[in-house]
Amino acid sequence: MKNTIWAFLAIILIAACSSGPSANEMMVSGNVKGLKKGVLYLQHIQDTALATLDSLVIEGNGQFSFTVPVESPEVFYLYLKKEDHNEVNDRIVFFGEPGTVTIDTKWNTFDINPTISGSTTHEKFAEYQDVLSKFNKKDLELFRAKMNPEILRDSVLVDSMDALLNRNALRSVLYSLNFALNNKDSYIAPYVALYEVPDAKKIYLDSIYNNLSAEVAASKYGLGLKKLLDTKTE
Repeated sequence: MKNTIWAFLAIILIAACSSGPSANEMMVSGNVKGLKKGVLYLQHIQDTALATLDSLVIEGNGQFSFTVPVESPEVFYLYLKKEDHNEVNDRIVFFGEPGTVTIDTKWNTFDINPTISGSTTHEKFAEYQDVLSKFNKKDLELFRAKMNPEILRDSVLVDSMDALLNRNALRSVLYSLNFALNNKDSYIAPYVALYEVPDAKKIYLDSIYNNLSAEVAASKYGLGLKKLLDTKTE
């Protein structure tokens, strides 16, 4: 009888450990290939400041797993503190959501093309970031061209380069606004409005907010966008 009870308890324990995250939890797991020693931190923005939700000391094995409560999809950061004392390129940005999110990467190229799966919101986030990076790349190219000594000596050419820079910036803003409008059912929409184009005219941000589904409007970024709109006058 005693052995039967212990076997029953063992089955319950195994089932509990393998059941995965609950409806309001996110499990972030994966592997940092080649990592032998370091500390992984799962972070997010809380009240405008970066806050650590959990951490894990890595020794000899790059596998990791975090489980944290998540009220609604939001941006998280997986930060790797390595023993090389170099904080450059050590933070992966991803859009997490309830469920299981898997992140696989390499220790020496930690934030360069990590494989992220399990989050439909992150797929939209990656799509948005991919196009936005092209605008940023174009902006850098134009700025470098403007700094050419031959161009700097010609005020007409400088004005022409400024016009190209302004046009690229405008196209970037319009892309962000349209992306948010066209993805009303995605949690990426209020995030883009709130963090990428917060200085846009109220009429545009108001259109994005009023276009959101009820569920998205009630999310962390939906409520944040509403708060921003309440402070805007035009």
